[in-house]
Amino acid sequence: MALEPKLVRAKGIAQWAPRFIRCYSAPVTGAIPDTKKKFVPTLGTYPRGFLATGIYVGVKPTNKGTVDLALLVSEKPCSATAVFTKNKFQAAPVVVSRQVLEQRSGEGIRAIIINSGCANAVTGKGGLDDALSMGRAVDACFQSSSDSTPHSTKGQSLDVKTSSTLVMSTGVIGQRLPISKILSAVPIAHSALSATHDDWLLAAKAICTTDTFPKLLSCTFTLPSSPDTTYSLAGMTKGAGMIHPNMATLLGMLFTDAPIPAKTLQPLLTHAVDRSFNAISVDGDTSTNDTLAFLANGAAGGHPITSLMSEDGKALIKVVTAFTQQLSQLVIRDGEGATKFVRVRVTDSSSFADAQKIASTIARSPLVKTALYGKDANWGRILCAVGYTDGLSPGAVVPEKTSVSFVPTDGSEALKLLVRGEPESVDEKRAAKIIDEEDLEIWVDLGGGEDGKGMEEASYWFCDFSHEYVTINGDYRT
Repeated sequence: MALEPKLVRAKGIAQWAPRFIRCYSAPVTGAIPDTKKKFVPTLGTYPRGFLATGIYVGVKPTNKGTVDLALLVSEKPCSATAVFTKNKFQAAPVVVSRQVLEQRSGEGIRAIIINSGCANAVTGKGGLDDALSMGRAVDACFQSSSDSTPHSTKGQSLDVKTSSTLVMSTGVIGQRLPISKILSAVPIAHSALSATHDDWLLAAKAICTTDTFPKLLSCTFTLPSSPDTTYSLAGMTKGAGMIHPNMATLLGMLFTDAPIPAKTLQPLLTHAVDRSFNAISVDGDTSTNDTLAFLANGAAGGHPITSLMSEDGKALIKVVTAFTQQLSQLVIRDGEGATKFVRVRVTDSSSFADAQKIASTIARSPLVKTALYGKDANWGRILCAVGYTDGLSPGAVVPEKTSVSFVPTDGSEALKLLVRGEPESVDEKRAAKIIDEEDLEIWVDLGGGEDGKGMEEASYWFCDFSHEYVTINGDYRT
């Protein structure tokens, strides 16, 4: 961390005291750091029939001009699903959005509205009313534009049973939303909707809190049954701290113009999330607001994908899983105070569940994370985390069969640290060079477990712990 000496006086005595300069957190100006600009897309290919925008409301009193309200809308009703936090203190928008999906059986969803600056969590009945009001305000925009769907709310008293809007919030816990400001801004956001890349990027910016850059991706793909039809998939997410998943993580949204019914979307999202958003960790904390939603409007046409066991379904699993992995990894790239991007890969496990538990334990270990920040190739901390992993199957870890290596990102040979329970004579200079890089892979081979037949593997992505992380979270509310 850079230090700039500054002369200060205390009780008449001149003293030199360092003033810490934040190297990794978002600049006060809101500018994207030069090192992070490469992660921000300059163009994209977005799914047909979806519109987006982000506008300034001023949800957080200290926000004097940064966009903080995002609105994403489909021009036609969507199939939808979502995964939510398992934190027992579930935020009001989590409760409301889950109920909307349940009441509609995942069909007829039209929009997602998201505010940053206030989480609307642990805010009682008033917070629930605020979340519901946000959805109602968006629904009213559809009414005023003469919308008519199988679930039209015209002439009805809007409530969760008739709403077609999902609601998300992120920011400080325990504070009420400035709901009047938000509600008055909804029609403005609705009138600003567009399909341009700039507006998708505005929406991605509007959901940021301590993020140093907006996280937005898009891609195109084809399916075996419709090789001449090009589908699009877009996604955005936010998060830099309070990142450790339990069913979902952070806030995230996926959108596609492929024809996918809700009954197919749910297992598709669950499979992808288990290998992406449920496989990242910044600090081991699971938020009260974690939500990842997936909307499909079928606007590109083609045969509906009714089974993940079909050829279309299998192809879709690969596309969505790879996409969510890329999107979720942007969160680790932006971890609060992070200087390292680390993948831990656990192979030759007796089950995927065991491999993922071990990878998760390593990713959450403060001792592993601080060693990486200090560029200390202390592989004993990695092995220790493997050994204390809870909930493993009998015989999942056999010390005499376990190996640990560092894998360089330049494609060169792995540096073996432990081979089948025996420590290697480590080239410390090479180890230091590998760990000095921003990107690193830790490889743990379980040797097949007790019966030697294990072939499953799992990966987790995480970052290091730095002084900067403490600084950011020490004054988060100020």
